[in-house]
Amino acid sequence: MFLDRVDAGRRLAERLQADGVRADLVLAIPRGGVVVGAEVARALGVPLDVIVPRKIGAPHSPEYAVGAVTEDGTVIYDEQALRALGLAPADLAGNVERQLQEIARRTRLYRRDAPPPSVTGKSIILTDDGIATGLTTLAALRSLKNTKPREVILAVPVASREALAALRPEVDRIVCLLAPELFFAVGQFYHEFEQTTDEEVLALLKQTS
Repeated sequence: MFLDRVDAGRRLAERLQADGVRADLVLAIPRGGVVVGAEVARALGVPLDVIVPRKIGAPHSPEYAVGAVTEDGTVIYDEQALRALGLAPADLAGNVERQLQEIARRTRLYRRDAPPPSVTGKSIILTDDGIATGLTTLAALRSLKNTKPREVILAVPVASREALAALRPEVDRIVCLLAPELFFAVGQFYHEFEQTTDEEVLALLKQTS
């Protein structure tokens, strides 16, 4: 168990340092991932920025993720979920557009209209506070690959074993502190797991830019 996201980030940073991991930039998935990423960025002495994927929910059950999208328009779908619900990607076009608008709003807010950082040829650590299904993480990784980084390291405090297995071919390395056999939700591995606010994200980005 982690006390909170700060504790998780510090423990993750300790593991990365012990493993001799070096990077040029930490990219965190908001909001909670920014708290974790800030601790990693501080420990490694590198800048922190964000990458903003959003899940695509089923039409009549928004909390049920059937895909994910990122700011460059990269979209991935859970094909098994689509088949089970009798859906095609075209059925989700409106939802995808709404999520792209929310991504644009968040990136403008978090970056203060500054351009995204250059990642081409660089070693990147992608982090979040945890991974359940891996859909949004996969979308972030596919989007990141479009910018041709030299190396991508996925670093998270906790993740489901199924998600790790699916994501392993997408990255050069995975550093994960906990991969429990019984996994229901990321929050079950934190004593404190309140929602991170936009104000907290902005403060952390300012401190570690």
